[in-house]
Amino acid sequence: MYLIDQHTKKIMEECKERARTAGLSFSNETLEYIVTNRDMINLSPKNMIPTLYDYWVHDVEVLKEQGKYKLYPFNPYETVINSRPAISFYNDNNPDWLNIMIFYHVLAHIDFFQNNILFENTWKDDFVGLALADKRLIENLRSEHGRWVDYVIEFSRSIDNITGYFRNLPHTGLLENKKTSSKLNFYFEVFLQQILKVPQHQIFREIDRYNSVENVNPEMAESVFFSEVRVKYPEFQAKFDNYVETEPESIDILDFICKHSPFLKKDNNRWMQSVITIVRNTSLYFAPQIRTKIMNEGWASYWHDELFRKDNRIKRHEVDYARINAGVTSISRVGLNPYAIGMRLIQHVEQLAEKGKINYNFQKIDDFSERDIYNKKTGKGKEAIFSLRKNFSDFMLLNTFVDQDFINDHDLFVVGKRVNEEKGVYEYYIKSKKAEDYKNMMLDSLYHPPLIRVDTKKTNDDNLYLTHVFEGKQIYKPYIAETLLGMEYLWNGQVQLETTEIIKGESDSEEGSSYTYTKVLYTMKNKKVEKINL
Repeated sequence: MYLIDQHTKKIMEECKERARTAGLSFSNETLEYIVTNRDMINLSPKNMIPTLYDYWVHDVEVLKEQGKYKLYPFNPYETVINSRPAISFYNDNNPDWLNIMIFYHVLAHIDFFQNNILFENTWKDDFVGLALADKRLIENLRSEHGRWVDYVIEFSRSIDNITGYFRNLPHTGLLENKKTSSKLNFYFEVFLQQILKVPQHQIFREIDRYNSVENVNPEMAESVFFSEVRVKYPEFQAKFDNYVETEPESIDILDFICKHSPFLKKDNNRWMQSVITIVRNTSLYFAPQIRTKIMNEGWASYWHDELFRKDNRIKRHEVDYARINAGVTSISRVGLNPYAIGMRLIQHVEQLAEKGKINYNFQKIDDFSERDIYNKKTGKGKEAIFSLRKNFSDFMLLNTFVDQDFINDHDLFVVGKRVNEEKGVYEYYIKSKKAEDYKNMMLDSLYHPPLIRVDTKKTNDDNLYLTHVFEGKQIYKPYIAETLLGMEYLWNGQVQLETTEIIKGESDSEEGSSYTYTKVLYTMKNKKVEKINL
Protein backbone atom coordinates (compact mmCIF):
# COMPACT_ATOMS: atom_id res chain seq x y z
CA MET A 1 0.00 0.00 0.00
CA TYR A 2 1.47 3.34 -1.04
CA LEU A 3 0.34 6.90 -1.84
CA ILE A 4 -0.71 7.73 -5.39
CA ASP A 5 1.92 9.40 -7.55
CA GLN A 6 2.06 13.14 -8.22
CA HIS A 7 0.53 12.81 -11.69
CA THR A 8 -2.57 11.10 -10.29
CA LYS A 9 -2.70 13.47 -7.30
CA LYS A 10 -2.79 16.41 -9.75
CA ILE A 11 -5.85 14.84 -11.41
CA MET A 12 -7.50 14.50 -8.00
CA GLU A 13 -6.85 18.16 -7.16
CA GLU A 14 -8.36 19.27 -10.48
CA CYS A 15 -11.43 17.16 -9.69
CA LYS A 16 -11.69 18.88 -6.30
CA GLU A 17 -11.82 22.32 -7.95
CA ARG A 18 -14.60 21.28 -10.33
CA ALA A 19 -16.55 19.53 -7.59
CA ARG A 20 -16.42 22.63 -5.36
CA THR A 21 -17.53 24.82 -8.25
CA ALA A 22 -20.56 22.54 -8.64
CA GLY A 23 -21.44 23.06 -4.96
CA LEU A 24 -19.84 20.13 -3.11
CA SER A 25 -18.22 20.98 0.21
CA PHE A 26 -15.37 19.04 1.82
CA SER A 27 -12.09 19.62 3.63
CA ASN A 28 -9.06 20.21 1.44
CA GLU A 29 -6.84 17.50 2.99
CA THR A 30 -7.30 13.97 1.62
CA LEU A 31 -5.10 10.89 1.39
CA GLU A 32 -5.21 8.48 -1.54
CA TYR A 33 -3.55 5.06 -1.48
CA ILE A 34 -2.86 2.46 -4.14
CA VAL A 35 -3.71 -1.02 -2.87
CA THR A 36 -3.69 -4.54 -4.26
CA ASN A 37 -6.69 -6.84 -4.25
CA ARG A 38 -5.02 -8.74 -1.41
CA ASP A 39 -4.87 -5.49 0.59
CA MET A 40 -8.58 -4.96 -0.06
CA ILE A 41 -9.41 -8.48 1.13
CA ASN A 42 -7.39 -7.99 4.33
CA LEU A 43 -8.89 -4.56 5.08
CA SER A 44 -12.53 -5.21 4.21
CA PRO A 45 -13.39 -7.13 7.45
CA LYS A 46 -12.20 -4.06 9.37
CA ASN A 47 -14.39 -1.78 7.24
CA MET A 48 -11.21 -0.50 5.58
CA ILE A 49 -9.91 1.01 8.87
CA PRO A 50 -6.29 -0.25 8.94
CA THR A 51 -5.86 0.57 12.64
CA LEU A 52 -9.03 -1.15 13.91
CA TYR A 53 -8.50 -3.56 16.80
CA ASP A 54 -7.69 -7.20 15.92
CA TYR A 55 -10.35 -9.82 16.47
CA TRP A 56 -10.63 -13.46 15.40
CA VAL A 57 -13.76 -12.85 13.30
CA HIS A 58 -11.70 -10.57 11.04
CA ASP A 59 -9.35 -13.47 10.26
CA VAL A 60 -12.29 -15.72 9.39
CA GLU A 61 -13.68 -13.05 7.04
CA VAL A 62 -10.29 -12.73 5.32
CA LEU A 63 -10.20 -16.47 4.66
CA LYS A 64 -13.76 -16.36 3.33
CA GLU A 65 -13.00 -13.45 1.00
CA GLN A 66 -9.86 -15.18 -0.26
CA GLY A 67 -11.94 -18.23 -1.17
CA LYS A 68 -14.50 -16.10 -2.97
CA TYR A 69 -11.75 -14.24 -4.85
CA LYS A 70 -10.26 -17.49 -6.16
CA LEU A 71 -13.64 -18.43 -7.62
CA TYR A 72 -14.65 -14.95 -8.81
CA PRO A 73 -11.66 -12.62 -9.30
CA PHE A 74 -12.64 -8.96 -9.35
CA ASN A 75 -11.14 -5.49 -9.17
CA PRO A 76 -12.97 -3.09 -6.83
CA TYR A 77 -12.73 0.45 -8.18
CA GLU A 78 -12.43 2.37 -4.91
CA THR A 79 -13.16 2.50 -1.21
CA VAL A 80 -13.33 5.65 0.91
CA ILE A 81 -13.49 5.93 4.70
CA ASN A 82 -14.85 8.73 6.84
CA SER A 83 -11.71 9.83 8.66
CA ARG A 84 -9.82 13.08 9.27
CA PRO A 85 -8.34 13.49 6.72
CA ALA A 86 -10.54 11.38 4.44
CA ILE A 87 -8.71 8.29 3.13
CA SER A 88 -9.50 6.48 -0.12
CA PHE A 89 -8.06 3.34 -1.71
CA TYR A 90 -7.63 2.58 -5.42
CA ASN A 91 -6.44 -0.17 -7.74
CA ASP A 92 -3.04 0.23 -9.30
CA ASN A 93 -4.21 -0.39 -12.88
CA ASN A 94 -6.82 2.34 -13.35
CA PRO A 95 -6.31 4.55 -16.45
CA ASP A 96 -6.47 8.33 -15.97
CA TRP A 97 -9.97 8.74 -17.44
CA LEU A 98 -11.34 6.11 -15.07
CA ASN A 99 -9.62 7.73 -12.11
CA ILE A 100 -11.40 10.99 -12.95
CA MET A 101 -14.78 9.28 -12.73
CA ILE A 102 -13.77 7.49 -9.53
CA PHE A 103 -12.39 10.67 -7.93
CA TYR A 104 -15.71 12.46 -8.50
CA HIS A 105 -17.48 9.51 -6.89
CA VAL A 106 -15.12 9.58 -3.90
CA LEU A 107 -15.36 13.35 -3.44
CA ALA A 108 -19.16 13.09 -3.33
CA HIS A 109 -18.82 10.43 -0.62
CA ILE A 110 -16.55 12.74 1.37
CA ASP A 111 -18.99 15.61 0.90
CA PHE A 112 -21.77 13.37 2.22
CA PHE A 113 -19.73 12.22 5.24
CA GLN A 114 -18.81 15.78 6.17
CA ASN A 115 -22.26 17.37 5.75
CA ASN A 116 -25.01 14.85 6.54
CA ILE A 117 -26.23 15.44 10.11
CA LEU A 118 -26.27 11.71 10.96
CA PHE A 119 -22.46 11.88 10.83
CA GLU A 120 -22.27 14.85 13.19
CA ASN A 121 -20.54 12.83 15.93
CA THR A 122 -17.77 11.88 13.48
CA TRP A 123 -16.82 15.41 12.41
CA LYS A 124 -14.54 16.32 15.29
CA ASP A 125 -12.20 13.36 15.73
CA ASP A 126 -9.87 11.30 13.56
CA PHE A 127 -11.28 7.81 13.99
CA VAL A 128 -8.21 6.19 12.43
CA GLY A 129 -6.05 7.71 15.18
CA LEU A 130 -8.56 6.80 17.89
CA ALA A 131 -8.76 3.26 16.54
CA LEU A 132 -4.98 2.94 16.70
CA ALA A 133 -4.98 3.96 20.38
CA ASP A 134 -7.82 1.49 21.04
CA LYS A 135 -5.94 -1.27 19.22
CA ARG A 136 -2.82 -0.74 21.33
CA LEU A 137 -4.89 -0.73 24.53
CA ILE A 138 -6.55 -4.03 23.60
CA GLU A 139 -3.17 -5.56 22.73
CA ASN A 140 -1.87 -4.55 26.17
CA LEU A 141 -4.95 -5.99 27.86
CA ARG A 142 -4.53 -9.26 25.92
CA SER A 143 -0.98 -9.58 27.20
CA GLU A 144 -2.33 -9.26 30.75
CA HIS A 145 -5.73 -11.00 30.61
CA GLY A 146 -5.38 -13.32 27.62
CA ARG A 147 -8.47 -14.85 26.02
CA TRP A 148 -10.83 -13.11 28.47
CA VAL A 149 -10.38 -9.94 26.42
CA ASP A 150 -11.84 -11.70 23.39
CA TYR A 151 -14.72 -13.03 25.45
CA VAL A 152 -15.61 -9.49 26.49
CA ILE A 153 -15.33 -8.31 22.87
CA GLU A 154 -17.56 -11.19 21.78
CA PHE A 155 -20.20 -10.51 24.42
CA SER A 156 -20.15 -6.77 23.69
CA ARG A 157 -20.41 -7.20 19.93
CA SER A 158 -23.48 -9.38 20.37
CA ILE A 159 -25.41 -6.30 21.54
CA ASP A 160 -23.50 -3.44 19.87
CA ASN A 161 -26.28 -3.07 17.28
CA ILE A 162 -28.72 -1.79 19.91
CA THR A 163 -26.69 1.14 21.20
CA GLY A 164 -28.60 4.39 21.63
CA TYR A 165 -27.32 5.89 18.39
CA PHE A 166 -29.95 8.58 17.92
CA ARG A 167 -29.82 9.56 21.60
CA ASN A 168 -26.10 10.25 21.19
CA LEU A 169 -26.59 12.62 18.26
CA PRO A 170 -26.31 16.29 19.26
CA HIS A 171 -29.76 17.90 19.12
CA THR A 172 -29.98 21.12 17.14
CA GLY A 173 -33.73 20.96 17.72
CA LEU A 174 -36.59 22.34 15.71
CA LEU A 175 -36.03 25.93 16.75
CA GLU A 176 -34.24 27.73 13.93
CA ASN A 177 -31.25 25.35 14.17
CA LYS A 178 -30.34 26.66 17.64
CA LYS A 179 -28.93 24.41 20.34
CA THR A 180 -31.80 23.62 22.68
CA SER A 181 -32.15 22.22 26.16
CA SER A 182 -33.30 18.68 26.86
CA LYS A 183 -36.56 20.08 28.23
CA LEU A 184 -37.35 21.92 25.00
CA ASN A 185 -36.37 18.90 22.93
CA PHE A 186 -38.67 16.73 25.04
CA TYR A 187 -41.56 19.19 24.70
CA PHE A 188 -41.39 19.54 20.91
CA GLU A 189 -40.13 16.12 19.87
CA VAL A 190 -41.69 13.78 22.44
CA PHE A 191 -44.48 15.43 24.42
CA LEU A 192 -46.31 17.14 21.54
CA GLN A 193 -45.58 14.59 18.82
CA GLN A 194 -45.54 11.22 20.57
CA ILE A 195 -47.61 11.70 23.74
CA LEU A 196 -50.27 14.23 22.73
CA LYS A 197 -49.97 13.56 18.97
CA VAL A 198 -51.02 17.08 18.11
CA PRO A 199 -51.26 18.18 14.45
CA GLN A 200 -48.23 19.74 12.79
CA HIS A 201 -49.69 23.23 12.51
CA GLN A 202 -50.07 23.32 16.30
CA ILE A 203 -46.41 22.33 16.77
CA PHE A 204 -45.30 25.08 14.40
CA ARG A 205 -47.48 27.55 16.27
CA GLU A 206 -45.75 26.58 19.52
CA ILE A 207 -42.34 26.97 17.88
CA ASP A 208 -43.32 30.47 16.73
CA ARG A 209 -44.48 31.27 20.25
CA TYR A 210 -41.14 30.23 21.73
CA ASN A 211 -39.18 32.22 19.12
CA SER A 212 -41.31 35.30 19.89
CA VAL A 213 -40.61 34.97 23.62
CA GLU A 214 -36.89 34.51 22.99
CA ASN A 215 -36.70 37.60 20.76
CA VAL A 216 -38.06 39.70 23.62
CA ASN A 217 -36.04 38.17 26.47
CA PRO A 218 -33.44 35.54 25.45
CA GLU A 219 -32.18 34.87 28.98
CA MET A 220 -35.63 34.18 30.45
CA ALA A 221 -37.21 32.70 27.32
CA GLU A 222 -37.40 29.10 28.52
CA SER A 223 -38.75 30.01 31.95
CA VAL A 224 -41.47 32.29 30.51
CA PHE A 225 -42.37 29.78 27.80
CA PHE A 226 -42.81 26.85 30.19
CA SER A 227 -44.83 28.90 32.67
CA GLU A 228 -47.57 28.95 30.02
CA VAL A 229 -46.99 25.29 29.14
CA ARG A 230 -47.59 24.26 32.76
CA VAL A 231 -50.94 26.10 32.76
CA LYS A 232 -52.05 24.48 29.50
CA TYR A 233 -50.60 21.01 30.23
CA PRO A 234 -50.39 20.43 34.02
CA GLU A 235 -49.11 16.90 33.42
CA PHE A 236 -46.05 18.07 31.43
CA GLN A 237 -43.57 18.36 34.31
CA ALA A 238 -44.36 14.87 35.64
CA LYS A 239 -43.97 13.42 32.14
CA PHE A 240 -40.63 15.19 31.70
CA ASP A 241 -39.31 14.09 35.10
CA ASN A 242 -40.21 10.48 34.32
CA TYR A 243 -38.54 10.76 30.91
CA VAL A 244 -35.34 12.13 32.41
CA GLU A 245 -35.30 9.38 35.04
CA THR A 246 -35.80 6.44 32.70
CA GLU A 247 -34.97 7.37 29.12
CA PRO A 248 -31.29 8.40 28.91
CA GLU A 249 -29.77 5.15 30.16
CA SER A 250 -32.52 2.63 29.61
CA ILE A 251 -32.36 2.48 25.81
CA ASP A 252 -28.64 1.72 25.50
CA ILE A 253 -27.99 -1.70 27.02
CA LEU A 254 -24.25 -1.71 26.37
CA ASP A 255 -23.78 1.68 28.01
CA PHE A 256 -26.08 0.70 30.91
CA ILE A 257 -24.15 -2.50 31.61
CA CYS A 258 -20.83 -0.68 31.38
CA LYS A 259 -21.91 1.96 33.91
CA HIS A 260 -24.07 -0.07 36.30
CA SER A 261 -22.90 -3.69 36.30
CA PRO A 262 -21.75 -4.54 39.86
CA PHE A 263 -19.42 -7.12 38.30
CA LEU A 264 -17.63 -4.53 36.16
CA LYS A 265 -17.25 -2.13 39.11
CA LYS A 266 -14.96 -4.55 40.92
CA ASP A 267 -11.32 -3.46 40.81
CA ASN A 268 -10.17 -6.65 39.07
CA ASN A 269 -12.77 -6.21 36.29
CA ARG A 270 -12.62 -2.50 35.54
CA TRP A 271 -10.46 -3.18 32.49
CA MET A 272 -13.55 -4.74 30.87
CA GLN A 273 -15.24 -1.34 30.84
CA SER A 274 -12.50 -0.07 28.53
CA VAL A 275 -13.07 -2.92 26.09
CA ILE A 276 -16.85 -2.45 26.15
CA THR A 277 -16.44 1.29 25.54
CA ILE A 278 -14.19 0.62 22.53
CA VAL A 279 -16.73 -1.79 21.01
CA ARG A 280 -19.59 0.65 21.66
CA ASN A 281 -17.77 3.67 20.23
CA THR A 282 -16.82 1.69 17.13
CA SER A 283 -20.44 0.70 16.65
CA LEU A 284 -21.60 4.31 17.03
CA TYR A 285 -19.01 5.41 14.47
CA PHE A 286 -20.29 3.04 11.80
CA ALA A 287 -24.00 3.47 12.65
CA PRO A 288 -24.64 6.44 10.30
CA GLN A 289 -23.06 4.61 7.35
CA ILE A 290 -25.43 1.68 7.81
CA ARG A 291 -28.40 4.05 7.91
CA THR A 292 -27.43 6.02 4.79
CA LYS A 293 -26.19 3.35 2.37
CA ILE A 294 -28.72 4.18 -0.38
CA MET A 295 -28.42 7.94 0.14
CA ASN A 296 -24.61 7.86 0.21
CA GLU A 297 -24.10 5.64 -2.83
CA GLY A 298 -26.86 7.43 -4.71
CA TRP A 299 -25.30 10.81 -3.95
CA ALA A 300 -21.85 9.65 -5.12
CA SER A 301 -23.30 8.07 -8.28
CA TYR A 302 -25.33 11.19 -9.06
CA TRP A 303 -22.28 13.42 -8.86
CA HIS A 304 -19.81 11.19 -10.72
CA ASP A 305 -22.32 11.10 -13.57
CA GLU A 306 -23.14 14.81 -13.34
CA LEU A 307 -19.50 15.96 -13.24
CA PHE A 308 -17.78 13.40 -15.45
CA ARG A 309 -20.15 13.84 -18.42
CA LYS A 310 -19.38 17.59 -18.38
CA ASP A 311 -15.63 17.06 -18.04
CA ASN A 312 -13.68 17.65 -21.25
CA ARG A 313 -11.30 14.86 -20.26
CA ILE A 314 -14.04 12.35 -21.15
CA LYS A 315 -13.31 12.70 -24.88
CA ARG A 316 -12.70 9.39 -26.65
CA HIS A 317 -13.83 7.44 -23.57
CA GLU A 318 -17.57 8.00 -23.79
CA VAL A 319 -18.33 4.37 -24.63
CA ASP A 320 -15.98 3.04 -21.94
CA TYR A 321 -17.63 5.29 -19.38
CA ALA A 322 -21.14 4.32 -20.47
CA ARG A 323 -20.30 0.64 -20.08
CA ILE A 324 -18.80 1.00 -16.58
CA ASN A 325 -21.47 3.44 -15.39
CA ALA A 326 -24.24 1.11 -16.58
CA GLY A 327 -22.66 -1.73 -14.62
CA VAL A 328 -22.64 0.39 -11.46
CA THR A 329 -26.00 2.15 -11.72
CA SER A 330 -28.28 -0.25 -13.61
CA ILE A 331 -31.51 -1.14 -11.80
CA SER A 332 -31.68 -4.69 -10.46
CA ARG A 333 -34.98 -6.35 -11.25
CA VAL A 334 -34.36 -8.93 -8.52
CA GLY A 335 -32.79 -7.47 -5.39
CA LEU A 336 -31.84 -3.87 -4.65
CA ASN A 337 -28.94 -1.89 -6.13
CA PRO A 338 -28.37 1.07 -3.75
CA TYR A 339 -26.33 2.94 -6.38
CA ALA A 340 -29.16 2.76 -8.91
CA ILE A 341 -32.13 3.46 -6.65
CA GLY A 342 -30.31 6.15 -4.67
CA MET A 343 -29.14 8.01 -7.77
CA ARG A 344 -32.57 7.91 -9.42
CA LEU A 345 -34.34 9.05 -6.27
CA ILE A 346 -32.00 12.05 -6.01
CA GLN A 347 -32.66 12.84 -9.68
CA HIS A 348 -36.38 12.40 -9.00
CA VAL A 349 -36.28 14.90 -6.12
CA GLU A 350 -34.30 17.35 -8.26
CA GLN A 351 -36.90 17.18 -11.02
CA LEU A 352 -39.79 17.54 -8.56
CA ALA A 353 -38.20 20.65 -7.05
CA GLU A 354 -37.35 22.12 -10.47
CA LYS A 355 -41.00 21.84 -11.49
CA GLY A 356 -42.38 23.01 -8.14
CA LYS A 357 -44.00 19.65 -7.42
CA ILE A 358 -42.88 19.42 -3.80
CA ASN A 359 -45.93 21.17 -2.46
CA TYR A 360 -49.41 20.38 -1.23
CA ASN A 361 -51.21 21.85 -4.24
CA PHE A 362 -49.51 19.43 -6.60
CA GLN A 363 -50.26 16.48 -4.33
CA LYS A 364 -53.99 17.28 -4.53
CA ILE A 365 -54.01 16.84 -8.32
CA ASP A 366 -55.47 13.46 -9.33
CA ASP A 367 -55.53 13.81 -13.11
CA PHE A 368 -52.51 12.02 -14.64
CA SER A 369 -52.10 14.35 -17.63
CA GLU A 370 -52.35 17.44 -15.43
CA ARG A 371 -49.70 16.04 -13.08
CA ASP A 372 -47.47 15.27 -16.05
CA ILE A 373 -47.49 18.80 -17.51
CA TYR A 374 -47.30 20.59 -14.15
CA ASN A 375 -44.17 22.78 -14.23
CA LYS A 376 -43.59 25.97 -12.23
CA LYS A 377 -39.92 26.20 -13.36
CA THR A 378 -38.66 27.14 -9.90
CA GLY A 379 -34.98 26.44 -10.59
CA LYS A 380 -34.62 24.99 -7.09
CA GLY A 381 -33.58 21.46 -8.00
CA LYS A 382 -30.00 21.67 -6.75
CA GLU A 383 -31.09 23.46 -3.58
CA ALA A 384 -33.51 20.61 -2.85
CA ILE A 385 -30.97 17.81 -3.25
CA PHE A 386 -28.38 19.59 -1.10
CA SER A 387 -31.03 19.87 1.60
CA LEU A 388 -31.68 16.17 1.06
CA ARG A 389 -27.98 15.40 1.50
CA LYS A 390 -27.84 17.35 4.74
CA ASN A 391 -30.97 16.12 6.51
CA PHE A 392 -32.12 12.72 5.19
CA SER A 393 -31.44 9.08 6.01
CA ASP A 394 -32.34 6.08 3.83
CA PHE A 395 -35.65 5.62 5.62
CA MET A 396 -36.66 9.26 5.19
CA LEU A 397 -35.67 9.25 1.51
CA LEU A 398 -37.62 6.10 0.66
CA ASN A 399 -40.61 6.87 2.83
CA THR A 400 -40.97 10.41 1.47
CA PHE A 401 -40.20 10.16 -2.24
CA VAL A 402 -41.00 6.65 -3.46
CA ASP A 403 -44.36 7.44 -5.06
CA GLN A 404 -46.31 6.05 -7.99
CA ASP A 405 -44.79 8.59 -10.39
CA PHE A 406 -41.30 7.35 -9.51
CA ILE A 407 -42.34 3.71 -9.90
CA ASN A 408 -43.95 4.36 -13.28
CA ASP A 409 -41.06 6.47 -14.59
CA HIS A 410 -38.55 3.67 -13.98
CA ASP A 411 -40.85 0.68 -14.57
CA LEU A 412 -40.18 -0.70 -11.08
CA PHE A 413 -41.99 -3.65 -9.58
CA VAL A 414 -41.94 -6.12 -6.71
CA VAL A 415 -40.74 -9.57 -7.75
CA GLY A 416 -42.28 -12.75 -6.35
CA LYS A 417 -40.77 -16.23 -6.30
CA ARG A 418 -42.66 -19.49 -6.73
CA VAL A 419 -42.06 -23.15 -7.54
CA ASN A 420 -42.80 -24.44 -11.02
CA GLU A 421 -43.50 -28.08 -10.22
CA GLU A 422 -43.70 -29.13 -13.87
CA LYS A 423 -40.19 -27.86 -14.66
CA GLY A 424 -38.83 -28.46 -11.16
CA VAL A 425 -37.44 -24.93 -10.89
CA TYR A 426 -38.09 -21.66 -9.10
CA GLU A 427 -39.47 -18.89 -11.28
CA TYR A 428 -39.75 -15.16 -10.70
CA TYR A 429 -42.83 -13.13 -11.56
CA ILE A 430 -44.09 -9.56 -11.25
CA LYS A 431 -45.98 -9.49 -7.97
CA SER A 432 -46.91 -5.81 -7.77
CA LYS A 433 -46.32 -2.46 -9.47
CA LYS A 434 -47.83 -0.42 -6.64
CA ALA A 435 -45.64 2.25 -5.07
CA GLU A 436 -46.68 1.26 -1.56
CA ASP A 437 -45.63 -2.36 -2.12
CA TYR A 438 -42.29 -1.37 -3.65
CA LYS A 439 -41.66 1.11 -0.85
CA ASN A 440 -42.42 -1.51 1.81
CA MET A 441 -40.09 -3.99 0.10
CA MET A 442 -37.24 -1.48 0.25
CA LEU A 443 -38.01 -0.37 3.80
CA ASP A 444 -37.98 -4.02 4.91
CA SER A 445 -34.45 -4.33 3.51
CA LEU A 446 -33.12 -1.45 5.64
CA TYR A 447 -31.11 -1.87 8.81
CA HIS A 448 -33.52 -1.76 11.73
CA PRO A 449 -32.21 -3.23 15.00
CA PRO A 450 -34.74 -4.13 17.69
CA LEU A 451 -35.64 -1.53 20.29
CA ILE A 452 -34.79 -3.08 23.66
CA ARG A 453 -34.90 -1.12 26.90
CA VAL A 454 -33.60 -1.78 30.39
CA ASP A 455 -36.50 -1.80 32.82
CA THR A 456 -34.80 0.07 35.65
CA LYS A 457 -37.64 -0.67 38.10
CA LYS A 458 -37.20 -4.43 37.72
CA THR A 459 -33.41 -4.35 37.48
CA ASN A 460 -31.12 -4.81 40.47
CA ASP A 461 -27.65 -6.14 41.20
CA ASP A 462 -28.85 -9.74 40.81
CA ASN A 463 -31.15 -9.31 37.83
CA LEU A 464 -30.97 -7.38 34.54
CA TYR A 465 -34.50 -7.02 33.13
CA LEU A 466 -34.88 -6.14 29.43
CA THR A 467 -38.06 -5.23 27.56
CA HIS A 468 -38.34 -5.57 23.78
CA VAL A 469 -40.59 -2.91 22.25
CA PHE A 470 -42.48 -4.99 19.68
CA GLU A 471 -42.71 -3.28 16.27
CA GLY A 472 -44.29 -6.10 14.26
CA LYS A 473 -41.08 -8.13 13.96
CA GLN A 474 -39.92 -10.70 16.46
CA ILE A 475 -36.34 -11.06 17.62
CA TYR A 476 -34.35 -13.68 15.73
CA LYS A 477 -34.82 -16.53 18.19
CA PRO A 478 -31.65 -18.60 17.44
CA TYR A 479 -29.53 -15.68 18.72
CA ILE A 480 -31.39 -15.09 22.00
CA ALA A 481 -29.71 -17.73 24.18
CA GLU A 482 -26.11 -16.89 23.25
CA THR A 483 -26.72 -13.15 23.53
CA LEU A 484 -28.29 -13.49 26.99
CA LEU A 485 -25.39 -15.74 28.01
CA GLY A 486 -22.94 -12.94 27.24
CA MET A 487 -24.99 -10.41 29.17
CA GLU A 488 -25.24 -12.79 32.13
CA TYR A 489 -21.45 -12.85 32.26
CA LEU A 490 -21.11 -9.06 32.02
CA TRP A 491 -23.81 -8.47 34.66
CA ASN A 492 -22.76 -11.48 36.76
CA GLY A 493 -26.39 -12.17 37.50
CA GLN A 494 -29.66 -13.36 36.04
CA VAL A 495 -30.80 -11.74 32.79
CA GLN A 496 -34.45 -11.64 31.70
CA LEU A 497 -35.84 -10.61 28.32
CA GLU A 498 -39.52 -9.83 27.85
CA THR A 499 -40.49 -9.99 24.19
CA THR A 500 -43.34 -10.80 21.80
CA GLU A 501 -43.35 -13.78 19.46
CA ILE A 502 -45.47 -14.47 16.40
CA ILE A 503 -47.17 -17.84 16.09
CA LYS A 504 -48.46 -18.85 12.67
CA GLY A 505 -51.84 -20.60 12.56
CA GLU A 506 -52.04 -24.26 11.57
CA SER A 507 -54.43 -23.63 8.68
CA ASP A 508 -54.52 -20.83 6.13
CA SER A 509 -57.74 -19.02 5.24
CA GLU A 510 -58.64 -17.44 1.92
CA GLU A 511 -57.47 -14.09 3.27
CA GLY A 512 -54.03 -15.54 4.04
CA SER A 513 -52.18 -17.03 6.98
CA SER A 514 -53.49 -16.39 10.49
CA TYR A 515 -51.13 -15.25 13.23
CA THR A 516 -51.32 -14.83 16.97
CA TYR A 517 -49.04 -12.81 19.21
CA THR A 518 -47.88 -13.94 22.60
CA LYS A 519 -45.65 -12.32 25.21
CA VAL A 520 -42.84 -14.49 26.49
CA LEU A 521 -40.10 -14.16 29.07
CA TYR A 522 -36.62 -15.60 28.54
CA THR A 523 -34.54 -16.07 31.67
CA MET A 524 -30.81 -16.80 31.55
CA LYS A 525 -29.43 -18.08 34.85
CA ASN A 526 -26.34 -20.20 35.50
CA LYS A 527 -25.75 -20.47 31.72
CA LYS A 528 -29.17 -22.05 31.14
CA VAL A 529 -32.10 -20.37 29.41
CA GLU A 530 -35.76 -20.89 30.25
CA LYS A 531 -38.77 -19.60 28.37
CA ILE A 532 -42.26 -19.04 29.78
CA ASN A 533 -45.41 -17.49 28.31
CA LEU A 534 -46.68 -14.39 30.09
